[in-house]
Amino acid sequence: MATVRGQRYLLTVGRWRRSVGVAPQSRAHAALVPGVSQVDNKSDFLGKRPHRRHPGILQLPRVRLPQALADTAQLLLLKSSVPNVEKQVQALTNYLWSRHVPVEPEELQSRAVHLEKRFLENPDSPQREEKLRGAVLRALRKTTYHWQELSYNEGLSLVYMAARLDGGFAAVSRAFHEIHAQIPEFQPQTLMDFGSGTGSVTWAAHSIWGQSLREYMCVDSSAAMLDLAEKLLKGGSEYGEPYVPGVFFRQFLPVSPKVQFSVVVSAFSLSELPSKADRAEVVQTLWRKTSDFLILVESGTKAGHRLLMEARDLVLKGREKSPLDPRPGFVFAPCPHELACPQLTASKPLACSFSQAYHPIPFSWNKKPKEEKFSMVILARGSPGEATRWPRITQPVLKRPRHVHCHLCCPDGHVQHAVITARRHGRDLYRCARVSSWGDLLPVITPSELPPSPAEDPPES
Repeated sequence: MATVRGQRYLLTVGRWRRSVGVAPQSRAHAALVPGVSQVDNKSDFLGKRPHRRHPGILQLPRVRLPQALADTAQLLLLKSSVPNVEKQVQALTNYLWSRHVPVEPEELQSRAVHLEKRFLENPDSPQREEKLRGAVLRALRKTTYHWQELSYNEGLSLVYMAARLDGGFAAVSRAFHEIHAQIPEFQPQTLMDFGSGTGSVTWAAHSIWGQSLREYMCVDSSAAMLDLAEKLLKGGSEYGEPYVPGVFFRQFLPVSPKVQFSVVVSAFSLSELPSKADRAEVVQTLWRKTSDFLILVESGTKAGHRLLMEARDLVLKGREKSPLDPRPGFVFAPCPHELACPQLTASKPLACSFSQAYHPIPFSWNKKPKEEKFSMVILARGSPGEATRWPRITQPVLKRPRHVHCHLCCPDGHVQHAVITARRHGRDLYRCARVSSWGDLLPVITPSELPPSPAEDPPES
């Protein structure tokens, strides 16, 4: 059954790409060449809608939590006895944002060997083995990030709710919108949320696919977090009627390898795992549980982006243990390709991140609108086929008089800084670029994708 659904939605992806006039894949570099690059308008969408609504626009307006969820969160925090809530919220927010990936034992050993060689080369350094070992350990402590696992009890769970419920909801809503906007026909039946925390994924999914979703599986190792998520669903009580029906809570992933879910989500959870081996095992398990889409979201930092690219490469290379679903994976969003991430291979690596505006829960310290900066990758079952995709805008669009600056991740796997003007690139492309935002797709045909002119057609034999 999962295979049939997957094939159906793969065909839907193909129909969507053909409907917007996507041309066959080419290996040539994607470049916005003046007078040649143009808006991909084969389906005549610009004749039926204004430029400000071109189909590459995916940015959501400012997101707001469901009123029932915001009210319950305020009620639970008001009833709690957590001291200095505002200071704890700020401290946890800063800690989570600045968090790094745990250092692997191999890397730690390599650093120790390097430091030992440096000390031995220095005549003023201690040469005795015990003193040398102590000097190396002290140097490692100063230069190595000390990763610690967070243990969420009742109090810390409430602080996490106050700090991250609204921002997490905004990031996941934007990721879900990526699928809903491009494939409105997709109607998932089941969802699994790994590292579900306060349940923001369930609320966001219900806001978009509430009519079709019949089962939500929330998995979190913290019993306190699961209790809090259930209270949020039931209006603050333990025995009320849940606002979202069909939600199940458990502390461990489902054992049966045959059980798959339409949508599998891991939001801000990979960074909580202690090693690369643990992350690989979890990602492989989540991919095996996926019948249609696997959505991974992390903080919009270099560390968060690297975690997502590590998971992306693992799925694309297909290194699964006894795969029961033979369909391969491809990147649905945000990358317009399956090649190495150009942001990581650059001389100065940057995080590929996006921003989503939202209205925070109106706590006493939390009144002004905010922006959630996050990284995401959406992997789908099937094959991307031979269709290319439009370039993704990876930084805020700079609008200047009579020209626009766009930083694009192109289908050929390169990043390009394009300066677009109406005179050089045409009025349609210029106006589409001017109304686009960070995270949107620019509906452009590049020179390698243009159909050949009659003069370029090969002669008949």
